[in-house]
This record gives sequence, C-alpha cells and structure tokens, in this order.
Amino acid sequence: MPLRLKNFKEHTGASAMPPPLADGMDRAITPIPAWRRYGPYAVLAALAVGILCWALLRTGGNTYRVPMDRVTFGKVTRGVFEDFIAVRGTAAPFTTHYLTADQGGTVKQVLSEDGAIVKAGLPLIILANPALELQVATREADSASQLNALQNTKLQLEEGRFKYQRDLLEIEHQIQKLAGDLARDKILLDGNAIAPSMYRQEEEEYAYQVKLKEAIVASRDTEQKIREQELTQLRETITRLAQSIATARASLEALTIRAPTDGRLTALNAEVGQSKAQGAVLGQVDSLDRFKLTAQVDEFYLGRVAPGQVALFTLDGHDYRATVSKIYPQITNGTFRIDLTFEDPSPGGIRAGQAVDIRLELGGAATALLLPYGPFFQDTGGNWVFTVAPNGRYATRRAVRFGRRNPQYLEVIQGLAPGETVVLSAYEGFQKMDRIEFDPSGKP
Repeated sequence: MPLRLKNFKEHTGASAMPPPLADGMDRAITPIPAWRRYGPYAVLAALAVGILCWALLRTGGNTYRVPMDRVTFGKVTRGVFEDFIAVRGTAAPFTTHYLTADQGGTVKQVLSEDGAIVKAGLPLIILANPALELQVATREADSASQLNALQNTKLQLEEGRFKYQRDLLEIEHQIQKLAGDLARDKILLDGNAIAPSMYRQEEEEYAYQVKLKEAIVASRDTEQKIREQELTQLRETITRLAQSIATARASLEALTIRAPTDGRLTALNAEVGQSKAQGAVLGQVDSLDRFKLTAQVDEFYLGRVAPGQVALFTLDGHDYRATVSKIYPQITNGTFRIDLTFEDPSPGGIRAGQAVDIRLELGGAATALLLPYGPFFQDTGGNWVFTVAPNGRYATRRAVRFGRRNPQYLEVIQGLAPGETVVLSAYEGFQKMDRIEFDPSGKP
C-alpha cells in the first residue's frame, strides 16, 4: 500500500492525501472562515469607537467636573441699569504747596516742627552754602571795582572838558585881539604907516589861531565821544553786575525756606547737618479749612470719566455731593487718579486721610439686559461665559459681549437671552475647559 501510494504521487504529482476508504479512519478538517474568527473583535472595536465618539459629541471637548456647592449662578434678566461705579475716595487738602530747596546746601536750622500751623512768609528751615556766599562776595567786589572805574572815567571826562574850555577861552581871546589889531593895522597899511610884511604876519597869526580853535573843538568832541562810550559800557557792566549780585543775594535769601502760604506744615524732611541737593522737597504746607477727595479708578473707565460728573457719598449720616474737578490720565497699576471737589454744603469735621465710599455717576438709568456681576469677569475679560444647560447638569462655554457695568450688574449686548443661567464664580480652575459638569446632588 505505501508503495502504491508513493507511485501514485510520483505518477500524478498530487500533494494531497486521498479520501479515506472506510469508516473509522482519519478525516480532512475544514478550515474556520475569517469572519467567524475576527468578527467578535471587530464588533467590540466598533462599539468602543462608537462609545468614544458619543462621549466626544456629548462633551464637546475638555470637561471639568465640579461640586455644585462650589459654584454660584446668576440669571439673565431685563431691568433698569444704573450707570455708576463705586470707588474709594480719600480726603486730602484742597491745596498743597511743597517746600523746595531752590539752592542746595546743608541744613543749618529747623525752625518749625512737623504738624505746626504756620503763616505765609514764616522762616521754616535755614540752609548753609559757603560756596554761594563766596560767590556773592566776589561779585560784590567786582561791582565795587567797576564803580570805581566809572567814577574815575567821569572825573577824567570832567577834567578834559574843563581843560578844553580853558584852552578855547584863551584862543577866543587871542582871535578877538588879533581881529582888533588887523582892523587897526589895515588903516595904517592903507596910509603907508606900517610895512605890508608886518600886516601879513598878523593875518597869518590870525588864521593860525582860527585853525587851532577848530582843531581843539574837533579833538574835544572826539574825546568826549570816546569818554561817553566808555561811560555807557561801564554803566552797562555795572547794571549787569548789579543784576548778578541781586540774583546771588536772592540765592542766599533762598537758603532760608519760608512758608509759601498759611496752613499746616506736614511731611517735614530736614534734620540739622543733612545735605540737601537743589530741587529737593523738604516738606509741604497743606490748606487747613478746605479739602477735596482723591480716588483711584479702574482704567476701564478712563474714557467715560469727565470733569463735572457728580459723585454721591454719605458721611456721619449725611448725604453729600461732589464733582470731578481733575483727571490724571497716567495709568498706574491698572488705575488712574481723579480729584473731586465738594458742593455746598461741604462736609464738616472731615480730616485729611479719611476714607469715603463714593458713588460716581457716569450716565442716566436705562432699560437693558442684565447679568449679575461676578468674579468670572476678571478671568475672562467679559469675552465668554459658561451658560448652564436647561437640565442644570452641565454648562458650556459661550462667547458673549458686555457693555457698561456697575458694581452690581453687567449690561449684556450679545450672546445671552433673558432667563438663561450663567456661572458667576471664578473660572480660575477651568479657564481652558469647554464644558463643566456639576455634581448631581443639587441644582443651580
């Protein structure tokens, strides 16, 4: 049998075994189809993918789970929006004059104490500056020298004027005498009583004296002109020196710091022996009977606060009004400063540094869509919120736009409808989430 099978294989080239010839012998096993072997795995995989897709579609992205008691909610309503902001004001003197060192120096004396009531012009601090004192003394010596030169020039001018006047008088006398001689000798010459040569000598002498007079007058005028120019220059120099001395003396006087006005001396910063640079602030004098309010306002309202706006506040059980008088547009730590002045009647008994809660009116009341103000606004900048689903089980992220705001409400411009519920608490823990789910133990 094996030999026949081997010959059969070799003859036919078949590689498969022939079917069994009788019962009880080996059978060929039929292979399992692929769909039966891998089908259950494919079903499980499809089910897992479906569950995942359902979960993603249900959550819409990143999800954060939070206990209900850690979240606060607010409803969108339609009502009257009062356009105001609440700020903390501080009472300050109405006027403040700073004590500034116009000249640097060393503190020599402090004549008043911090908190003292002072009168205008009262000396408060005395500084010493030896270099400035030496400079003033030098300028005064220069001025004295120039004054002496001016006096000498004036004296020389007077002496020259007297000399020229005397010389001219003598020449005039000679000319008059020669004129008389010429008139007399002309008669004698006509009668041949004198020689013509003698007469010509007299004429020449007369002409010489006339020319000498003209030369002396010209010299006098020129010298007087020069002397006058010297006098003018000396007077200008003396004037400049006098102004310089006056300035230097004023600088010396400025070493004594005086009260610029009546008031209370505060913030005194001067001790004997301290060196103070030019321009240093040594203290201030505050007004006693008039006050104002200063407040820091969020930079969000910089474009909405204007002079003349009304502010309301209560002090000692009485209501008062104030108006915005000045705005300082410089932004510091996210706020800017405003000054407010009281309207009659002014509050009595107010003290510098006293804090006051102010209600600053920005506009009139108007009907609007309102959402209670909450900490979320600081986290989102008012650009988006978490709105609660109708079933109250979760909240989803939604873009919104707000308009005006006051300490109680935000004016809703876009993105929310009346009756919708919004998460008002801080979003610090889930700013990057798209959905937050609430513990089902409570309802918003």
